[in-house]
Amino acid sequence: QVQLVESGGGLVQAGDSLRLSCVASGGTFASLRMGWFRQAPGKEREFVAAFGWAGVSLYYSDSVKGRFTISRDNAKNTVTLQMNSLKPEDTAVYYCAAKYTLGDLYAIDSYPYWGQGTQVTVSS
Repeated sequence: QVQLVESGGGLVQAGDSLRLSCVASGGTFASLRMGWFRQAPGKEREFVAAFGWAGVSLYYSDSVKGRFTISRDNAKNTVTLQMNSLKPEDTAVYYCAAKYTLGDLYAIDSYPYWGQGTQVTVSS
């Protein structure tokens, strides 16, 4: 069973940066396909970023492309989301997700493993 623990959220001002981390345990991290999702108040959970095939290709939602960067350190079982130029509309609970299978990176239901989430609040 894979356990995921996120950290790094907080309250920042528009234009600031935050770095979220997700530490995985209980699985074979190098084989996991990792992604980040977020859920704003009153909205559905949405895709933010993920690694593609072989952990090389990177995929981002249009709303964060150019501002957010996903990375991973297999030696530390960690995936990171660097968030720059934050906007108030980035305010949400951010979730780390993982799966072993291939398929749709954007499909929430395809990820069986989820962290508890970390709150990011961006004030204007």
